[in-house]
Amino acid sequence: MKKVLALTLAAAMALSLAACSGDTSSSTSTAGTGEDAADTSTSTASDTGAVANKDKPLVWYNRQPSNSTTGELDMEALTFNDNTYYVGFDANQGAELQGKMVADYIAAHADTIDRNGDGIIGYVLAIGDIGHNDSIARTRGVRSALGTAVEGENGIVSDPVGTNLEGKAPQVQDGTLEVDGKTFTVRELASQEMKNSAGATWDASTASTALTTWSSSMGDSIDIVISNNDGMGMAMFNIWSKANGVPTFGYDANADAVAAIAEGYGGTISQHADVQAYLTLRLIRNALDGVDINTGIATADDAGNVLSDEVYYYDEASRSYYALNVAVTADNYQDYLDSTVPYAPVSNQLDATAHPEKTVWLDIYNAADNFLSATYQPLLEKYDDLLNLKVDYIGGDGQTEGNITNRLGNPDAYDAFAINMVKTDNASSYTSLLSQ
Repeated sequence: MKKVLALTLAAAMALSLAACSGDTSSSTSTAGTGEDAADTSTSTASDTGAVANKDKPLVWYNRQPSNSTTGELDMEALTFNDNTYYVGFDANQGAELQGKMVADYIAAHADTIDRNGDGIIGYVLAIGDIGHNDSIARTRGVRSALGTAVEGENGIVSDPVGTNLEGKAPQVQDGTLEVDGKTFTVRELASQEMKNSAGATWDASTASTALTTWSSSMGDSIDIVISNNDGMGMAMFNIWSKANGVPTFGYDANADAVAAIAEGYGGTISQHADVQAYLTLRLIRNALDGVDINTGIATADDAGNVLSDEVYYYDEASRSYYALNVAVTADNYQDYLDSTVPYAPVSNQLDATAHPEKTVWLDIYNAADNFLSATYQPLLEKYDDLLNLKVDYIGGDGQTEGNITNRLGNPDAYDAFAINMVKTDNASSYTSLLSQ
């Protein structure tokens, strides 16, 4: 388990009561906790409230600012100001879990998994957004675990294969899996980016259409259906997999997907959305209060809220908080049936006198995204009450940044911002508005 790197928020930028002069003064403080490293951030708490937009707390979440081709992090965006952070989950750890979950299922069902008895375990893969780091990681994790991965210039190839019934696509290779002395060939029969005609990715309708097409030509060669998220996974499960008894695996632990495990859905991965949603707003609360950034995270706050390093860690180099993932299968799914319940250790109400109400502008890249709209936002709406934050929720169309940024016309009206981009390359579309 990775150790949490403790951070310390400096109380700084205390604006002078003589606001007419425009002068500001800053002070910093550091506090360490054992072996943990310390970091300082800048407080936006002030007597006048006259804080420049470029200095207000900014949390990127769910989509990490990065190059969609190479995966290189956009450090300019991640260090936009002293109160800028990213909140997400450990994509590689989750991807490994998803791949292992599928491989374990095959091993446990080796006597029935090969539907047509041809010795080939064939799977189809619904890829979300080919330029999204999380989607890339999940594709790589599945291929790695099933032995179908091939190495390219930038690591394991994550490109879709189209159709690959004969096993000749260059993006993948046939894998082998031995179970109880019997050797199976594992083949990626088909995969594609699930992008609709309007340009929205992770599209559930496109995924169901794709599986209908694949199943009509490949039939009982398809032994497993795998999806980069539960939204697409459930669309495919409902359109074909459930009726044909084909295990389907997704990601996100959405409530409908978890409930469907009782009906044959193979499994999913919880990315601890309850922890992520809390961190998204907690970092903002702490910055606005001018307290140590670890308050209510690694160290208890005045209401007793605190997280353990079993559910998250902090990477200082990228200023990123990552929740850890948990596999949800037939063995434990009943513990995850309600995905919108706040995480118990951080569900205590803050006192409004000590932590007065502040306003936050927060967007969701696509109002139709199943995970963000059905799981993440309901959690945010519960935490915003607990943390005394008044949040304006802006739903995008999943296609263009402009659909979102054109509703950030008055950043002066907000104390902080939480941003979920359409494309990970486009952080400057937002920071440019805050720098004006």
